[in-house]
Amino acid sequence: MEQDLRAWIGRSETVADTITAAPVTALAATLDHPAAAVAPGTPLPPLWHWLYFLPMHRQSEIGPDGHARRGGFLPPVPLPRRMWAGSQFEFLSPVRVGDAVERRSTIADVTVKDGRTGRLVFVKVRHELRCNGAPGGAGVSLSDAAIVEFHDIVYREAKRPTDVEPPPQPAPTGAPWQREIVPDDVLLFRYSALTFNGHRIHYDRKYVTEVEGYPGLIVHGPLIATLLMDLLRRHLPDADVATFRFKAVRPTFDLHPFKVNGRQEGNTVQLWAQDHEGWLTMDAVATLR
Repeated sequence: MEQDLRAWIGRSETVADTITAAPVTALAATLDHPAAAVAPGTPLPPLWHWLYFLPMHRQSEIGPDGHARRGGFLPPVPLPRRMWAGSQFEFLSPVRVGDAVERRSTIADVTVKDGRTGRLVFVKVRHELRCNGAPGGAGVSLSDAAIVEFHDIVYREAKRPTDVEPPPQPAPTGAPWQREIVPDDVLLFRYSALTFNGHRIHYDRKYVTEVEGYPGLIVHGPLIATLLMDLLRRHLPDADVATFRFKAVRPTFDLHPFKVNGRQEGNTVQLWAQDHEGWLTMDAVATLR
């Protein structure tokens, strides 16, 4: 399997979009910010580029989990459970409302491993965003890109009764920044709608509990990462973020409130999310210019 999947390394696709104001207004409302006009030229907050380049697959192309059927750009991994494991970013120049943007995506790596819950496949995708006709392609300097992102996807086998999950990690304590989030059905629905994400684990309780074996709806990893970055912006509204990385440690379910936390140490901001029991669910760090 590994050799066949690694044949996808180097495959790429390029898509174009325009940074319009309506998704920015909608996400601001979803994150509970006061209503404000979004004028042309307004810079996107970090991670809000996820509101664009949405996956417009035809309904007949959707698989049983709500994602597009396997194959196409992403390798056809024959494992049923798919999760966003983490990402790493370089924010090199602003992306602004009104910009014409292009995203070039390339399969950077495919790795097959055996874990305590069975076979795992990790797919790393590199995205480069360029604005208003900036050059792209092989041999082009990163300075021509506005954002460089590496997206880590993990595929897992179906859950079995005998599976032993890794032990939870306690979250750091004493965070000077903290916000409690209530992940109700409406919040999860709004974020799924904003990102055109049909993955059923975020809205179909019968599917996620009976088919994938989880106890409740799963809060989107990118939503938690966005909430972490939003916490930073609430405390440091003028911060200029240069890099950001996050790793999903443990699933977050809609059954209880959870907390996002932060701590600044010079030009580094430590960010993390924890569940209602105090277990670490996402670990992240941002660096400031």
